[in-house]
Amino acid sequence: MPDPFVAIGGDAAGLSAASKCKREDPDRDVIVFERGNWVSYAHCGTPYFVKGEVEHLTDLLSLSPDEAEERGIDLRRRHEVTAIDTGEQVVSVEGPDGRFDQPYGDLLIGTGAHAITGPIPGTDLEGVFSLHGLPDAAAIRAMLADPDSFTAADLGGDPYLDEERVARFGDMAPPETVAIVGGGYVGVEMAEAFDAHDVDVRVFQRDVDLIPAFGDAVADEVADALRENGVEVHLDTVVEALESEDGRVSGLTCRDGTTLDLDAVLVGIGIAPNVELVENTPIELGDSGAIRIDDYGRTSVENVYAAGDCAEMEHVVTGESDWVPLGLTANRAGRAIGATVAGDPTDVGGIAGTAMLKAFEMECGRSGIVDHERAREAGFDPISKTITAGSRSGYYPGAKETVVTLTADRETGRLIGGTIAGEDRAAVRIDTVATALEADLTVDEVERLDLGYAPPFSPVWDPVLVGAKVLAGEL
Repeated sequence: MPDPFVAIGGDAAGLSAASKCKREDPDRDVIVFERGNWVSYAHCGTPYFVKGEVEHLTDLLSLSPDEAEERGIDLRRRHEVTAIDTGEQVVSVEGPDGRFDQPYGDLLIGTGAHAITGPIPGTDLEGVFSLHGLPDAAAIRAMLADPDSFTAADLGGDPYLDEERVARFGDMAPPETVAIVGGGYVGVEMAEAFDAHDVDVRVFQRDVDLIPAFGDAVADEVADALRENGVEVHLDTVVEALESEDGRVSGLTCRDGTTLDLDAVLVGIGIAPNVELVENTPIELGDSGAIRIDDYGRTSVENVYAAGDCAEMEHVVTGESDWVPLGLTANRAGRAIGATVAGDPTDVGGIAGTAMLKAFEMECGRSGIVDHERAREAGFDPISKTITAGSRSGYYPGAKETVVTLTADRETGRLIGGTIAGEDRAAVRIDTVATALEADLTVDEVERLDLGYAPPFSPVWDPVLVGAKVLAGEL
């Protein structure tokens, strides 16, 4: 019997790898250690659970513990790996029954990432949240509920729910004013979620734009969408401290002197990879601070792999390692590593940083490199053009303006990035851009793509083709 395949972390990367390995090599012992209660859930769905569009926490599960065990996976929840000895090929584990050492033949590190809350004083106050997992989502939704009618069972999280934490917030009066510190993915999506509960929502963003990774054109559209729906947006505003009253957050103070009385705060200023486990090992980190891996997910140490939010991947535009923590990346890399460990070497693939988000009715997408400074650092001479085109034929009902920005390398004409914003199925159009980036297409080649056309779905010239046509002319 071969030594077991051990995965640290029971979410996207860990359980994808475990499932694929067990399917390809049924006789292999596969053990997954997860320090929390929840496994294999949709992080990206948590704002919609808070909003109420997703009814129950368990609706966000991709694979339940029972289903994992049915696949032959030895899943051990509430077991935290505290150390890795790569020389002896052993991990140290703290579980409900104490500490023990687990040998491994192959090891996957899928420890994910954690929310950044510092350096703002007061983030430890009652009523200050981050949103990085189902326990956070449950607590926030409990806080927003009517305490006279709320019960923990309403969240549908039994038997994995932290009932004590949920009950504490469920007993509180719902907030009237909520501040969101950070205007990235979480901040924008949670503005919509809070608004659905008739809360006065204020967003504070230290940059001059919301969602900086999406570029200026998309940022403007998103800011307008938030304001049109009653969200107050403070740009270029640095939150200096959170104030308290009897241990609960009661206000905030900004560097420019702005103050706000409030009842709750969501801090969404970013995440960082969980790499503490490898700090005293020979496992190398990349420039981003995440774990460096090769094309097959292998780290610098033999028989040790990494995937998901704790690991870098190769960027398809630059060819260099990069850290872009997203759900598909984790699932795909985990599945590939599971196949490799089972004897079928499989490339984990590259990343383009393709992402989507929704701000009320505004849909946004981005892929590749759109920031000119970053493009120049990667050796490109960037040029961008922004166009506005209809989402459907002009005579067909439901057409909306779609804003497309494409960025290319001036010297080669190669497409290196793009963003899209609009209210009529705009976000999914970014997949055309992502595919073009994967294929190293030039702007001329993108312009000649034979994309589908029918009046209910697109004009003859799809907005992406219009963007390519205008950019090609500029080139």
